Amino acid sequence: MSATVLYTPDVLALAMDLAAYPLASDLPYVTEARSPTCGSQLKLGLDSGPDERIARVGISAQACAIGQASAAIFAKGAQGQSAAELTRARSEIRSWLSGEGPMPSWPGFDTLAAVPDYPGRHGAVLLAWDAAQEALSSLAE
Repeated sequence: MSATVLYTPDVLALAMDLAAYPLASDLPYVTEARSPTCGSQLKLGLDSGPDERIARVGISAQACAIGQASAAIFAKGAQGQSAAELTRARSEIRSWLSGEGPMPSWPGFDTLAAVPDYPGRHGAVLLAWDAAQEALSSLAE
């Protein structure tokens, strides 16, 4: 496998888009996630509205371009999502990465089409969804 297939100009552009979602200090639900396979990590902050749907997202990432691009895909689509919808998306992503399901329905995943062939990057793709699951678990408490 060639790294040029994985790190396309579209992936790199998405990674740059992450700058549009800074981690603000007033976001009430903040967690961190780290990929055990590649060491990528991010800090995710969320805020929800009265309906407990995501209202704001902020991310600080020290991750490979795949992790950053995936986090940008998360940030672009998370607003308005419920905890249950994020959990369902995480499950779809895991199935897709393991070759057991179709590409996730979350918008933007077509940019990461080559990632299932690179198991070392699977954890980076899941970072934002893993962190969101942990952050939103406090909503249920």
